[in-house]
Amino acid sequence: MTKIEAFILGLIQGLTEFLPISSTGHLYIGRNLYGLNEAGLLLDTMLHIGTLLAVLVFYKDEFLKIIKNPFGKLTGLLVIGTIPAVIFGFAFKDYFEEISKTGVTIGWEFLITGIFLWFAETIKKGSKKMGDITYGDALFIGTFQAAAIFPAISRSGFTIVAALMRKLDRETAAYFSFLLSTPAIVGAIVLQSLDLMEGQGEQIPIGSLLVGIIASAIFGYIAVKWMINFLKNHSLKAFAVYVWILGIFILAMQFTNRF
Repeated sequence: MTKIEAFILGLIQGLTEFLPISSTGHLYIGRNLYGLNEAGLLLDTMLHIGTLLAVLVFYKDEFLKIIKNPFGKLTGLLVIGTIPAVIFGFAFKDYFEEISKTGVTIGWEFLITGIFLWFAETIKKGSKKMGDITYGDALFIGTFQAAAIFPAISRSGFTIVAALMRKLDRETAAYFSFLLSTPAIVGAIVLQSLDLMEGQGEQIPIGSLLVGIIASAIFGYIAVKWMINFLKNHSLKAFAVYVWILGIFILAMQFTNRF
């Protein structure tokens, strides 16, 4: 794998991890369209480390609060919000790994993501801030996050929609969505690392890995900051239309055996 290929995948991972358009689905497309099939589990792990660095830097104040008060409400919200994804992930790990490799369902999942993003704009605006989020809110949002184990279901998209349904204001919905992504990203890194220890990864030059990590971190940070500001006063419908077009394109390519 070249540094350019690693940069492309890092850019895709960084942006699409936090924009509501599915990072896993886009990475699958990137590998197929650009012939990056040798990019395996090792690179996936490194790219997730990049996006983890992005959220750790962006939310440094929140994590300092957790360090100072590890048994506070914020910790509880993140733990409860992560439980559904842990249960769902372990229960169906092998199945979802298989469909992620084949990409057989991603066209339909992009279409479903678009429906939820469009639906978000029909929800009456809420006014809850971070301090108003309840454990019930966290569990509800976390349940939607669990659905993002499907490769082209957008984790950020689903959790933002769920947060809006629980009457968080639009900025807080995005803010909490991305904060809640941290345990999920850590979990993905741990699971992938375990698989790597079992010899399921490919050898990739260290230079390419570093380029991928840096690109993922930089573009991930940009995406988090941009999306939180964007959602304050802008609609998610443009993202819905985008993933609908993408889903239809993929289904057409798969129907003609070109993808």
